[in-house]
Amino acid sequence: MNIGDVASRSGLPAKTIRYYEEIGLISPKRSANGYRAFAENDLHKLAFLGRARALGFTIEDCRTLLGLYEDDTRHSSDVKRVARDHLARIEAKIADLQSMRDTLTHLVDACAGDDRPDCPILNDLGGET
Repeated sequence: MNIGDVASRSGLPAKTIRYYEEIGLISPKRSANGYRAFAENDLHKLAFLGRARALGFTIEDCRTLLGLYEDDTRHSSDVKRVARDHLARIEAKIADLQSMRDTLTHLVDACAGDDRPDCPILNDLGGET
């Protein structure tokens, strides 16, 4: 398969596929004319990477997970550790977003939103209390 075929079947842009090759996540063979020649296994890896990235795993997490996926002697505890660490990062982001929402909700509620110039939102952003 060429890169266009693999891009279409994996749902990943050709640019992303080239990037994954550049950083060593995939290594498609090259034909005599130098074009990439993707095998089914490459397509499977790309689908794996696409799903992992859609779940927010970092490139390095993807590299680790792909290595574990290809290792028949892996321990599921190693996979779980990567996923658990990622989940902790997601939960921290959610907590940050909830805090931001709470603060902004308070500021929006405190703002009269009328013709007066004073505004608690701008005061807060400006560091005024």
